[in-house]
Amino acid sequence: MRRVQYQRSGGPEVLEVVSAEVPTPGPGELLVRVDAVGVTLPVVRKVREPREPIALGGEVAGEVVAVGEGVTSCMPGYRVTGLVFGHGYADYALLSAAMASPIPDGASAVDAVALVRSGLVALGALDAANPKADESALITAAASGVGHLALQLARVRGAARVVAAVSDLAKADFLRGLGADEVVAYDQESWGEPVDYVLDAVGGDLLTPAIGALAPGGRLVAYSSGGGTIQAYDLLVGAKSVIGFQLARIARNSPDLYEHWRQELWQYFASGLLRPVVHAEFPLEDAAEAHAVIENRSNLGKVILIP
Repeated sequence: MRRVQYQRSGGPEVLEVVSAEVPTPGPGELLVRVDAVGVTLPVVRKVREPREPIALGGEVAGEVVAVGEGVTSCMPGYRVTGLVFGHGYADYALLSAAMASPIPDGASAVDAVALVRSGLVALGALDAANPKADESALITAAASGVGHLALQLARVRGAARVVAAVSDLAKADFLRGLGADEVVAYDQESWGEPVDYVLDAVGGDLLTPAIGALAPGGRLVAYSSGGGTIQAYDLLVGAKSVIGFQLARIARNSPDLYEHWRQELWQYFASGLLRPVVHAEFPLEDAAEAHAVIENRSNLGKVILIP
């Protein structure tokens, strides 16, 4: 089979396709023939980190072709999606049965990769904000795989006004088409009227203007891997708060809630309330090009590899 890997840190150009043995599922594992892989910013960032190369994991969807010892929940022929912690940029991948989610009839592998993992992050961050009916929301990285779903979910959950924040206002038409009332650029002096909550996927230097965009009593939910520093004084003025959200913690400690969110996402999808958008589908050999799109922040929606 084919697999994408890298031998040294760097940009997209370090990715290469190599031949590898089809893995054998161990206890509790599924062997999945991969039909779609979601490319995410955290994985793209890992490739640039000056450390030992890691397996390119992430979101996959496909058909189960074999199962390991002790697996009873999934059988060969089932279509599933889930998060792979080993090699996922490949023709075949090993997926923990505990992380596998069935793909319903009428949905494709691409639909599943565009919706489930990114949607879980978006919905979880939104729940962490504890939104009330008719509140206003601001979504950073609003055109990203997670952000464009968070924008729609905020509206589904009753937001009266949704502001989309992006690096480039050329994305404005796309975001207005998904329900954004306003679109602002990160470098604008003002992001408009204050909002009740911010869902932030960027971090870093953007945290300060994100806090500044909150109305008194407002909440910022931080779910970025980008780090950053917040000044306590910025919170004290206006009694604002910051909430950290990590999906892995929910998956480990609250599996019932995790499953509830998954079902909720598919219900929104089936009813047409939630529309995952795919920016582009790249063949496995063009993984470097897919990573470049994410690094350049040029994507409108999800970037997907098709083995």
